[in-house]
Amino acid sequence: MPDRPDYSALTRGQIAILDRINSGEAGLPVLQHIVRLAQETLGGRGAGFAEYAPDHGRIIAATGVCRAAIGRRVERADGRLRDGRTLLIPLDSLNDEFAKQVEGGDVRHMLGARCEVGETIVGSLHVYFGAGDGEPGPDHHAVLELLAGQAGRLYAAREGLPVHTSADQARRQDGRDLWVAVTSHELRTPVTVIKGYADTLTNHWESLGDAGRQEAVNVIGTRAGELARLVDRLLSAATEDGEIGASPIGPFDLAEALRTAVDELPAELRRRVKLDNLPGEMPKAYGDRDSIATILTELATNAEKHSPAESVVELCAGVDEETLRFRLSDRGVGIRPEHVERAFERYWQAEGGDRRHHPGAGLGLYLVRRLVERQHGWVSLRPREGGGTTAEVRLPRA
Repeated sequence: MPDRPDYSALTRGQIAILDRINSGEAGLPVLQHIVRLAQETLGGRGAGFAEYAPDHGRIIAATGVCRAAIGRRVERADGRLRDGRTLLIPLDSLNDEFAKQVEGGDVRHMLGARCEVGETIVGSLHVYFGAGDGEPGPDHHAVLELLAGQAGRLYAAREGLPVHTSADQARRQDGRDLWVAVTSHELRTPVTVIKGYADTLTNHWESLGDAGRQEAVNVIGTRAGELARLVDRLLSAATEDGEIGASPIGPFDLAEALRTAVDELPAELRRRVKLDNLPGEMPKAYGDRDSIATILTELATNAEKHSPAESVVELCAGVDEETLRFRLSDRGVGIRPEHVERAFERYWQAEGGDRRHHPGAGLGLYLVRRLVERQHGWVSLRPREGGGTTAEVRLPRA
C-alpha cells in the first residue's frame, strides 16, 4: 500500500463517474465504478460494497480478490461503524462475515466505511489490504469516506438503487401466494423431465433399442421418486409465512451430483452442456444434494433461453479454502450489469429470451437463490468476457 492514496487516480476516477452520471447512467454500474476506484486509489487487493436491507445485507459489487463474493448474503455490519464513519478491522481478530469473501491472496486488514442517506445507513464500502501493505493512514480513511459519500448520493437519487426491495415491501407480499408459486415451479422440473422421456418412448420406441428404452425408463423412475419426495416435503413443511422446507443437509460429492444432474436434463439441453472442467477428486460440499438437480436445471434452462440454438453451455467446478463452486457459462446475449441482481427477483424477466420455447413466470432464478441460501451458500450472475453470461454457485465445504 502506498503511504498516501493515489490522488491522481482519484481525480481521474471522479471525473469519469461524473461523466457517466451526466450521460444518464445510474445505479449498479456507477456503484461498481466507485468500488473499483476505491481499490485503485487506496492500493488494496480488492474492494466490495454491501447493500443493507433492514434485516440483512448483500454484496452487490466487488473487485479484485472480493469478486467471488458478489451475490453473497451477509449480516448487517453497520453496528461496528456507528461510532465512526470508517473502521479498520484485522481479519484474524474475529470471525468476520466479510473475511469469508476473499479468494486467494494474503489479506489481513479490511477498511470499511458506512454509506448513508440522511440518518439511514444504506450500505458499507470495504477495501482489503495484504499483510505486507501496512495499515492505512488518516488519508486512506478520508478517501474511503469520500467515496462512500458518493455512493450515498447515488442512493439518494434512487435511480436504480437500492437494488433489492425493502423488508416492508417484502412483508406486503402475500405469503400464501409465494408458497404456491415456488411449489408449482419446483414441481415443474421433474414433471418436465418425466414427460420428455415418456414422449421419447412413445414416438421413438423402435429406434431407441433396448439400451435406449432402459435408460429412459430408469430416468422416469428416478424422477418419479424425486417428485414423490418433493410433494411430501413441500406439503408437510410449508408454513403460513410462505417458507418451504428442505431435505436434510450433510456432506456430499458435488462433482458426482453435478454429473448425475446433467444426465437427467432433457435430451436437447443435455446435449448442449459441456463438462469443461469437473475434477474427479474434490472435498465434500455441505448442503442439500437433492437440490443440485433443480439448481442446475434452472441455471441451464436460463442459459439456453438466452443463447443461440445449439451453442455450448460450459459447466465447470472448483474449490477454495472456504467453498466449493460450480459455474455455467453461455455465449448468449449476456446480462447487463444493472440486471445481475434484479434477475433474482420474483417474477422479473429480462427482455430478449426465447419465451416461445421457454415460457415462464420469472421464478427460476428466484428459486435458485432460495435453495442455495438456505444451504448457507450464495449464487451470482455476471457478464462473461467475450460475450454471454456466467452463473456461479458457491456452497460451504464440509
